[in-house]
Amino acid sequence: MKRKLLHTPEGVRDIYNMECARKLILQDNLHNLLKKYGYHAIETPTFEFFDIFSREIGTTPSKDLYKFFDREGNTLVLRPDMTPSIARCVAKYYGDEEFPVRLCYMGNTFINNSSYQGRLKENTQLGAELVGDNSVAADAEILALVVNALKTAGLQEFQIGVGHVGFFRGLVEAAELEEGQEQELILLLANKNFFGVEEVIDSLHLSGTLKELFSMLGSLCMTDDMLKRAQELSQEFPQILQALERLEALQQILSCYGIEKYISIEPGMLSSYHYYTGMIFAGYTFGSGEPIVKGGRYDQLMDYFGKHAPSIGFAVVIDQLLAALSRQKVEIPIDNNQTLIVYRDKTQREAIHRAEVLRKEGNSVALAVWEESKTEEDYHSYARRMHMNEIIFL
Repeated sequence: MKRKLLHTPEGVRDIYNMECARKLILQDNLHNLLKKYGYHAIETPTFEFFDIFSREIGTTPSKDLYKFFDREGNTLVLRPDMTPSIARCVAKYYGDEEFPVRLCYMGNTFINNSSYQGRLKENTQLGAELVGDNSVAADAEILALVVNALKTAGLQEFQIGVGHVGFFRGLVEAAELEEGQEQELILLLANKNFFGVEEVIDSLHLSGTLKELFSMLGSLCMTDDMLKRAQELSQEFPQILQALERLEALQQILSCYGIEKYISIEPGMLSSYHYYTGMIFAGYTFGSGEPIVKGGRYDQLMDYFGKHAPSIGFAVVIDQLLAALSRQKVEIPIDNNQTLIVYRDKTQREAIHRAEVLRKEGNSVALAVWEESKTEEDYHSYARRMHMNEIIFL
């Protein structure tokens, strides 16, 4: 029974020792970057009312939420996503603000994934939300911030796939697809099963123009020529054309930031979060099968909380990013300047005094009482296990 108490529930894990140190340093580095872009820190509760993440808002399905009740019988949930919580806060505290609001956050999210998926059910997310700005410049700023965040973390090779919700929705509307056909396409695209997408398209009675536009859903990197061709084909379909023109304008601004090489246009990109209304994106790197960063534009989510404010944001999945850094052998510099002072009863006062002096000088110091059953080598071994680089015997 006692051994069972040492285990964590499925889907969660302990983070300790040097891994925990690396995680904290990574989070501090990324948070400092967000501050340089003018984003202000905000903290929201770990649990909220169920309605904050309801189906109407378009976040996580109810079956994947951790639900419980308070004393009054209200249904509460552990937050599965940070964005709706931030939206609630902005509507409450910045309801009359007419200028953009920049907020950044860090916290854990909880999704009750099926066990066979092998995913963590608790993840740390760090991200930012730019509320009240519907410009292409805001889209570009968020993408520039994402690229710089991944570079700050130490990644050299990564790619941010960028799509637009309007492209797929416009195709569905133009082709007058039934709900079942739409859901089949969504599932195929989510699994990157582009051969399956082609089969579905071939089975539909579409015009040559629409067939060619649908075929672009399988492109993982839309070239400038493809973008121009898509615009020519979509002249009769305003929603599709607007999405493509927005992506073209975005590319022009991204060149000002000098980050084009990290960005690829993926017209078939979709998100499970239904509140996204415009640009969406996800970032990948070697050693991570899951996105290390994801985000997008949500111009109607704030309306649900009583404030009209087009917005865009992103979240870095810290756990996925750490795993990728580890697999790529990217080191996160850690200051191991810690001293162990081992003292005997008669030198206790001297040991405490010396430790206090060293701490005031900015050093990390741990104290240990000498045990007669131990040897000096035992204490040296202990210091190595605790990653202390200096030991003093008094």
